[in-house]
Amino acid sequence: MTDKDSKSSKKHDVAPALIESVGVEQLAEILKSAGYRVTPAEQNGRIQLMSASQGMGFAVRFGNAVPGTDTHIDYTLSCALQVQGDLPADLVPSWNRLKRFARLSSQAQFLVLEMDVVVAGGVSERYLRSMIELWDRLIQEFLLHLRNRPTLAAAETATADTGVQPAAVAGQDSDIKATLQ
Repeated sequence: MTDKDSKSSKKHDVAPALIESVGVEQLAEILKSAGYRVTPAEQNGRIQLMSASQGMGFAVRFGNAVPGTDTHIDYTLSCALQVQGDLPADLVPSWNRLKRFARLSSQAQFLVLEMDVVVAGGVSERYLRSMIELWDRLIQEFLLHLRNRPTLAAAETATADTGVQPAAVAGQDSDIKATLQ
């Protein structure tokens, strides 16, 4: 084995430590290092992290605790919007048909976008950062999904009435008025 082979071998032997459970402070630091402001808050006796992406507030709720520790093997990123008015019947199902990583649900007057992150079995910090990036991207796509509703509704109505597919309608206001909750 040459010196070069020895150095190369050593470089590959050092693997990043795996995270098998994550604590509130640890995840807060990872979010901060990714550029997010983070505020811990208590709800129903449990600590959660509050932050925002794309101007939309979201919460990080911790799931299954590791017995005897202050760490968890999973958490959920959750964004709830309060809706004023009626939702189009296909809004939630159309999102869930198109998106793999986050689910959308309608709960009373709220639209809730959620994404679960599991660390059980061991993940790297890089993985947790990539989940944050994915969440940010999903919030962008969620906002586009909401903004495109008038265009899609106009297209569906025109198609049903005339059988002709219209061009996209630009600049219409959404029929969904949402406020951060």
